[in-house]
Formats: sequence, structure tokens, C-alpha cells
Amino acid sequence: MALRLDTPVQFLKGVGPRRAEAFERIGVRTVEDLLYHTPHRYLDATTVTPIARATVGEEAIFVGRVVSKAIMPTRKRLRIFRAVLKDSTGVIECAWPGQAFLDRVIKPGQLVLVAGPVKHYHGRQVVPREQIVLAEAGDNGSGDMDRGMVVPVYPATEGLSHRQIRRVIGEHLVEMVQVVQDILPPEVRTAARLVPLRNALLAVHRPESPGAWEPGRRRLAFDELFDLQLVVARARHLAKRAKKGMQFAVKRELTTALKESLPFELTADQKQAIRHITADMTSDNRMHRLLMGDVGTGKTVVALFAMLLAVENDAQAVFMAPTELLSEQHGRAIGELLAPLGIVPEVLVGRLSQGEKVAIRERIASGVSRVVVGTHALIQEQTDFWKLGLVVIDEQHRFGVEQRAALIEKGEAPEVLLLSATPIPRTLALTLYGDLDISTLREKPRSRSLVRTGVRFDRDRPAVYAFVKEQCAKGGQAYVVYPVIEESEKVDLKAATTMADVLRQRLAPRSVGLIHGRMRADEREATMRRFRDGELNVLVATTVIEVGIDVPNATVMLIEHPERFGLAQLHQLRGRVGRGAEESHCILLAGGNQQSAQRLRRFARTADGFKIADQDLKERGIGELAGVRQSGGYNLRFANLATDGDLVAASRTAARAVIEHDPNLGAPEHGPLRARIERRYERGIELFRVG
Repeated sequence: MALRLDTPVQFLKGVGPRRAEAFERIGVRTVEDLLYHTPHRYLDATTVTPIARATVGEEAIFVGRVVSKAIMPTRKRLRIFRAVLKDSTGVIECAWPGQAFLDRVIKPGQLVLVAGPVKHYHGRQVVPREQIVLAEAGDNGSGDMDRGMVVPVYPATEGLSHRQIRRVIGEHLVEMVQVVQDILPPEVRTAARLVPLRNALLAVHRPESPGAWEPGRRRLAFDELFDLQLVVARARHLAKRAKKGMQFAVKRELTTALKESLPFELTADQKQAIRHITADMTSDNRMHRLLMGDVGTGKTVVALFAMLLAVENDAQAVFMAPTELLSEQHGRAIGELLAPLGIVPEVLVGRLSQGEKVAIRERIASGVSRVVVGTHALIQEQTDFWKLGLVVIDEQHRFGVEQRAALIEKGEAPEVLLLSATPIPRTLALTLYGDLDISTLREKPRSRSLVRTGVRFDRDRPAVYAFVKEQCAKGGQAYVVYPVIEESEKVDLKAATTMADVLRQRLAPRSVGLIHGRMRADEREATMRRFRDGELNVLVATTVIEVGIDVPNATVMLIEHPERFGLAQLHQLRGRVGRGAEESHCILLAGGNQQSAQRLRRFARTADGFKIADQDLKERGIGELAGVRQSGGYNLRFANLATDGDLVAASRTAARAVIEHDPNLGAPEHGPLRARIERRYERGIELFRVG
């Protein structure tokens, strides 16, 4: 039968029903799946070294037939797998210490590629860093290895080696590529300087030289970014077209009064963000804006101007935070700023008595309360609003899609302002939040105190403890934070618990508290309250300290094993101190690794969260940072957001142009695009996050 993209792989020569089951375990069911099951790395075998030319002390790649093998035990009970390779120029021994399992993989007669350093041990010996079986015994040809090649290495699974995958793809690649249709509009491909899709697939599966796969990867990366941007562009289009709940006008009543009563001068970034928000709220379209700012850049004040614009237009404004502690903190901060205006914010949190909650809900439903702050209690069925005009969601990534939607649906198409204290690199922000308008706060008010950051080592521990004790004696407070790695959580928890006991002795008579992930949420909040209220001098924690919690007396952040944190995490932790008038300190108590020490010293030299986030993206990739978006729905396989900023921008521009002319992708020429998106995303074209 004629090959098609939806042809099951079991009908390909060399597969069959049994091997098809193994392919299914790695997500390959059809010919199209197989085409997009691309190599996750490549071995450069274009410069294979003849065995006779092996030089002790140098790295090299050898290809030869296995002529013998054995497992050799040592006096220390370490089992070493050894194999002898032979090519047309000579023989060489390979040794894999502690990898006796290779005895089941490498067999006499196989053609094997090994890469690693050549050492001297009773003669020349290779200690391979990696190895690939290129051909089985009895296969006389070495194929492309005669002239050297780039060897693609595929993600594999038990019962299906990367060599078997390479062979199946190699036998059918040309035929499979012929049935591929390039559905990217030609003008888009030309503008982004991309290769045709068939060329791209050939390049990633069969590169002719090192690096020759990169144009193919960029094309596949653009395609997945383009699909994602089409989804968010449509979400943006729907949001902009959504019914306008009410028409706001700039009345300069409460907003001007707030500006005149502020005890500080707004930064240029804050003024710009307020102008953006005012323009959104007074336009014909609903606002869907993300206000992104580093710790201490004044996002709450900007949000308060938006809330007062709603209130002076005879509407209600609600501010939702993820925890009771944060809600109470925002309630106090907003209350202090609104006191000169005679407005008292309503604070609704779960720990209030039933009678208090009933009374608050009555005031909200009747319109007596116009400014409301709270937690998830705001989205419960019993909570109704009189006329909800603006929804502000703090630390929005900590709420699920449904929770955000539940609050928004309490009103008649209210304006939406999302806040995030996590600095996000521009390319990542355009990818994750392409459906939102974005305002960024970088400047910090001059009143914000300096946080001095230093790198210390185990030998400095006594001096560090003495410094913490001294700071507490002066009236300050300190955090001591431990990392938690999932697979060693019990060990980490024990270490933190033990360290809390040690600190109680070392810092006596200062009081020391402990919070960790296995405590109930109410217990953690109670301990945090005690620390916030000054009942505890030192707080030991295994979890990341509550984002945004304001403890003005906290002047020391001591981070154990900082090399186990990402730079963005370290920056968030550092932001927990320096919230009062006193100079604060972040101490990174590191191990002795010189490379990690240099990385930590680079971190210590900058306080710009966006620069740190950029560096973190380069170091750790999207995996760590993608946690800022909880709705999921996509997985970037080909795009690298640390280096593909131009592709992100180009795909966003192209997607918006398509959606502007064909919002539903209903035109015949866009049918294949829509079908591909619906295959790629479980929720298809309807995937969007705000409402």
C-alpha cells in the first residue's frame, strides 16, 4: 500500500507488531511520529582515528569489530568490562570500569564505535565515554563509516535500541520525507529564512557534517513555536473581542488623591505601567495584562491605581493572593495607602470565623465594600460581587486556569491584571504569555535597602554563625534555607531538622523555628506568622520561603548548598530580605567546587533579576523556568529559548498576521495548520488561559 503520514509503523519493513509495541512506548505510532522522533544528540565520526595511530593522552574516536570480551574483577571487587576492537590497522583494548552490564550489549563480531581518552595500562587502552553498536556480527559492510559520518543517536527504550531505530529510519527516510507536505505559508518561510520542511527532516536525520543539522532544527523549532503562537494569538484575539463589561473613564478623583498622598515618588517604570493600564481600561477592549516586576519594584502600588480607577467608575476591584499570609499582608499595605482617602479594604480569608465571613460577603454583595483582598475564599460559591470591574491576581502562576477563571466569572467581563514577581526573560515571556500585553518594572524605589551578597565555604561556618547571632542581637532576624531534591527529600529533611537543633544550641538564647514540605499548610503558615511577628529570631526551611512575605526585620538570608539552586531561585530567596531600612545580607554557604563558586560569585555581583533569569535560562533551559505557567499544554522539543529569540519574535509576528485575517483558521489554506495544532495540543485551538 502507498505510504502515508498516518500509516502505522508496524507496516514498515523491519518493524512488525512486536517492535511496534516498543515504538509505542516512546510515542511513535505512525510514520509521522517516526519522522519527528529526531536524534537527541550526534556523534561526530567524520574524523575516525585508525587504531594504529592511537596516541596516549589524547581523545579519539575508533571504529572496529569486537574480537573478544571479558569481565575482569579487581581486588576492590570492582568489575571491569573489557573488549578488544580490531580495524584494518591494528587492535586496541577498551575498558569500562563498573559497567559489567555491557557484557549483555556488546558481543563478538559487532562493529562498534567508541569515543574516549587513550591511556597507558599494560599497553594502550581506551576508556570510552560513550559507545555505539553500528552493525551486528555477520553484517560485513561498515556503510558510511568507511568515509566517516555524523552518527545520530535516538531516544530509545527497552527492547528497541537507538541502532535499531536508526536502521528503520535510515531504510525508509527518503520514502517518508516524500509524503510530507510543507504547510507553512511560503511568505512566512521566506521572512524567517527557513529551509523547506523536507530538507529540514533530512538534515536532522542524516546530517552530512557536524552542525549540518542546525538549519533543520531551526525549521522544526519555528514550526512548534508557530503553532504555539497561533494558539495564544487566537486567545488574545478572543480576549480583545470579548464583551466590554463597563466603560471606564479617567476621572482623576481617587487616583489623583492617591498620587498626592503617597509618601514616595513613583519610578519611571511605575508611571509607564500605570499609563499602559489606564489606556487598556479606558479602551473598547477588555484588559488582559501581565505586570512583571522584580522583588521590591512596586507592583502592588501600580495595581492599586488600577483598582481606584475602577472604584471611581462606580465598580468593585478585587485583589487575590495565593495564601492567607500574603492576602493579609496586601490588605495591610493597601489599607495604609488608602487611609488618607478614607477607604478601608475588605480582607476575606479562610481562617476568619463563619460569622465574620458572612458579614464580609454581605458587604461585598451589596456594594458597600468596593476594594476587596483575599484568597481562594473569593471564588467560593457563597461569594458574590455587586459590580466587579477589575480582577488583580498576584503571583498568578500559583493559581490554576480554573481558579483564575472562577474569579473572573464573578463579574460581567471584568478587566484582568496579572502580577508576577518572577523575572522572566523576554523570549520566554513572549512564548508563555503571548496572549497577554506585558508591562515590566525594573527600577526599584530609592528607599529599598541594599542586600549584600557573599560566597562562603564550610571553613567559614563558625564565623557565619557568629555573624547571624550578632545580627539577631541587634534586633534582626535570619532565614536558613536548605534545598530539597525530590529523590533525597528524607535525607534533606533530616539534615534541616538536625541543623535546626544545632542552631538552637549555637545561637542560644535566640529562638529557632523550622518549616518543611511535610508539615500541614496551616502549621507552616502559623510558623511563618510567628517569624513575621518577631516571636522567632531564626527560621530554618527546606522549602522555598513564601514569595512576597514581608518581614522587615529579616536582615540575613543564609542559603546552604546554593550550588543546588537555580540562579532565579537564589534571586527569589535573596528577595526575602532587605525589606526594611537596615542593610541586609545574603550568605551563600557553598561546597568546595571551584566551578560552582565562580558561578555563585557572578550571581553575587548583580541584583538585576532579569539578567539573572536570562543566565538561568541559558544554564538550565526552559525546564526550571516553565513552572511559571501552570496550564501546560505544550512541550518544546526543538526550540531553545535561550538562543532562538529571533524565531520566537518571527513566529509571533507571523501567527498574529494569520489570526488577524482568519481567527478560526477556517480558510481552506489554513485547514492543515489547524489540524496540526489539534494533533499537537490536547485541547487544540481552544487552549487559552485567562478567560
